[in-house]
Amino acid sequence: MNVQAYLMFNGLTEEAIAFYKTAIGAQVTALMRFSDAPEPPPPGMVPEGWDNKIMHSSFKVGDAELMASDGCQSDEAGFSGISLALSVASPEEAEVKFAALSEGGEVTMPLAKTFFSPAFGTLTDRFGVSWMIVTNE
Repeated sequence: MNVQAYLMFNGLTEEAIAFYKTAIGAQVTALMRFSDAPEPPPPGMVPEGWDNKIMHSSFKVGDAELMASDGCQSDEAGFSGISLALSVASPEEAEVKFAALSEGGEVTMPLAKTFFSPAFGTLTDRFGVSWMIVTNE
């Protein structure tokens, strides 16, 4: 059994994946556009002109595999009630990843030493995804 996060970026998946490749070293393992589907979606299911948008993708961040799609809506993506936790090897790596992910986003708790971690912080990235950065070193 395995649970994976499936992120719906509502039209911004390609931009989000490019950001995660740069910010945290994401590696794309699969990518399918709506135009690649063997059958067209039902009428009205996908916004007009979305043939080149991403129907499904998978990307790895370390050992974790995340999935993402542009979904079937062009309104703003909503990620309330969930955070992705990024565990890194050292406080120095935490600083680098925290700075990269927070670019264009909002820091909700600055990266700092806590009673449970030498480096922990939270942020919401520019796509609205909530992240917790932590090191156990």
